[in-house]
Amino acid sequence: MFRWILLLLTITLLGLQYRLWFGEANLREVWALQQEIERQRSENDHLVARNHQLDAEVKDLKQGLAALEERARNELGMVKQGETFFQLVPALPQAVPLPIDKKSN
Repeated sequence: MFRWILLLLTITLLGLQYRLWFGEANLREVWALQQEIERQRSENDHLVARNHQLDAEVKDLKQGLAALEERARNELGMVKQGETFFQLVPALPQAVPLPIDKKSN
C-alpha cells in the first residue's frame, strides 16, 4: 500500500514539474515576460523624461522671447540688428610637400 501512495505522489510531482517547466505559462515564459516588462519600463522612463523636456521647452517658447531668440541664434544662425558677427574657422592642416622625382626631369 505504501508503494502505491509513494508511486502516486512521485507521478503527481513529475506531472507538476512538467507543467512548471514545459507547460502553458511555464517559468521560461514568465522570465522572458519579466525581462520584457523591465525593458518596456526603461523605455517608458526615457520617453517620459523626453516629454518633460519638450513640455518645458514649449512653456519657455510660449512665455518669453529669450528662448525663441536663443533658438534662432543657435539653430538658424540669426544675428540682431547692430550686432557684429564673428565666425571662427579652424585652420586647415599644413600641406606636406611632395618629394620631387629627379629622374623624370
